[in-house]
Amino acid sequence: MDVELIEIRDFLASHHPFALLPDEVLDRLPKRLSVRYFRRGVDFPPRDSEEPCLYILRRGAVELRDGNGELVSKLAEGDICPLRCLPEDPSAQYSGVTAEDTLAYLLPCAKLEQLRAQHPDFAAHFEQSTGERLRTALEVIKDTSTSSTGLMTVRIGDLVGSTLIHASPETSIGEAARIMTEHRVSSLVIMDGERLAGIITDRDLRGRCLAAGLSRQRPVSDIMTTSIKTTTVGTLGFEALLTMTRLNVHHLPVLDGDRVAGVISTTDLIRFQSANAVYLVGDIHKARDVETLVQISQKVPELQVNLVGGGATADQIGQAVSAVTDALTKRLIELAEADLGSPPVPYAWMAGGSQARREQSSHSDQDNALLIADHMKPEDDAYFAALAKFVNDGLDACGYYYCPGEVMASNPKWRQPLRIWRKYFTNWIERPEPMALMLSSVFFDLRPVHDPGGLFEELRDHILQHSRANRIFVAYMTANALKHRPPLGFFRSIVLIRGGEHDHTFDIKHRGTVPVIDLARVYALSVGIPEINTLERLKAAGETTALSRDGAANLVDALEFIGTLRVQHQARQLRRGEKADNYLSPDELSPLERGHLKDSFVLINMMQEALGQRYQSGRFA
Repeated sequence: MDVELIEIRDFLASHHPFALLPDEVLDRLPKRLSVRYFRRGVDFPPRDSEEPCLYILRRGAVELRDGNGELVSKLAEGDICPLRCLPEDPSAQYSGVTAEDTLAYLLPCAKLEQLRAQHPDFAAHFEQSTGERLRTALEVIKDTSTSSTGLMTVRIGDLVGSTLIHASPETSIGEAARIMTEHRVSSLVIMDGERLAGIITDRDLRGRCLAAGLSRQRPVSDIMTTSIKTTTVGTLGFEALLTMTRLNVHHLPVLDGDRVAGVISTTDLIRFQSANAVYLVGDIHKARDVETLVQISQKVPELQVNLVGGGATADQIGQAVSAVTDALTKRLIELAEADLGSPPVPYAWMAGGSQARREQSSHSDQDNALLIADHMKPEDDAYFAALAKFVNDGLDACGYYYCPGEVMASNPKWRQPLRIWRKYFTNWIERPEPMALMLSSVFFDLRPVHDPGGLFEELRDHILQHSRANRIFVAYMTANALKHRPPLGFFRSIVLIRGGEHDHTFDIKHRGTVPVIDLARVYALSVGIPEINTLERLKAAGETTALSRDGAANLVDALEFIGTLRVQHQARQLRRGEKADNYLSPDELSPLERGHLKDSFVLINMMQEALGQRYQSGRFA
């Protein structure tokens, strides 16, 4: 292959959906392409084309407009224009014009159809909606990331119980089933003295006994598996999982030298991956002092790394990390009350921001406030000031650093009785000044972490009732939300930071996930949705007049895709011993991920424009 064809082949391999094609197909593809140059301002695709083709932009830019002349999309380097090949696609009704001098590769539609017929993954790109493509891409990156990171460090011996549940070959099948039920195990080791004779599982009881009509009185030796693969106590968890996957078995006896130590199952390994957060929360509840909580909290970054390695999504990680933060907060409150005595009046500890939404990543800053019963006396504040300082200082020691804007319960402004909080929200909603809008991302996302008296429910009802009835407030909230825009250039290129510490990156949190979080908040407040979690808000809004079901589903997919790229980026940093941040370089992403990231940004931008038009947000910017 000559140099020019190699260059074309490498270009195609770096752009979606051609990156989905096998290498041997990519090697042949350049010879099937023709090259055409278009001056600025000409129709695209050209009307004089004799053969309908798929156009792949190599350089330049193209604008696509609908029948009313409205700009609907912009194409740049690496984008494809399938207008002539897919007449059934809604975009086939668009007309294009080159916005600058443009060079394109042309693939005849007949050749495209051959590729689609032979390569389902490639074909899916043209058959799926943006939301469907994002869901598919999310599954791909989850599968790619699943390396069972936690299992790469744990030894099987640490996962096996201390008591071996076993029976002899002469034991009846019925008795074996009773033993398994009594000990709540899915397998039973069969021992002939000190020798490992076999193993039976739940599946054996169903398939070899019940389904075969074998009497329960027969010896278990009639149904046990005797050709047994084993592992050892020193084997790493991921190696045992690979062995079970390769052999298509779900249980392996574990040997400690010549002694049978127990049995490990795929369920045990999967439970280990998903239960780390549960173990941390259990340890937190038993902690006797702040120093112990600090030690436990140091495992939170490892939890995030393990969850990412196990294929968890951003939502699953956010739920797990936030659960740990909630547990730390509650235990600090308990320790504070043990030191200070019982509170003089009921109160609620409220979390704000990402903790309230259950969307935290490891060790972010803290946002919280205190809601106190109205019958508190002035002298009662000394107690709550001490409690707030204890908890805020404890959270900071545990890695949840003090809020730079002092949105914390230790700030007297955010440690108030219910009547004052009601006034706060009434003023913010009826007179939406810049400070109120700035605080909206925290205080319109509130959730009680500790509220034995049920104080928060009345405040929540007040917020939802007033926000839903005030269209001007929602319009101001919309204008404020639209200040966070996806980092898309005029022609779908990702705009990067230039110079400084974060050169050649973009902020995937503030330019990626935050725009969706802001949209969801506006949808929720506009119709009085009580949910706080962003995915739950979007799904609930999709059942109202605030948002279409398709719009909700697409934003859910975009948020999950972008958020998962974010937590995977942070996990890579944590594995390298670096501090996690939100500055992602496109170089970290595969062509598939870059392509779908652009799709996500385009979708978010379209939803922002639609919301802005509904509330004429430009008037309030």
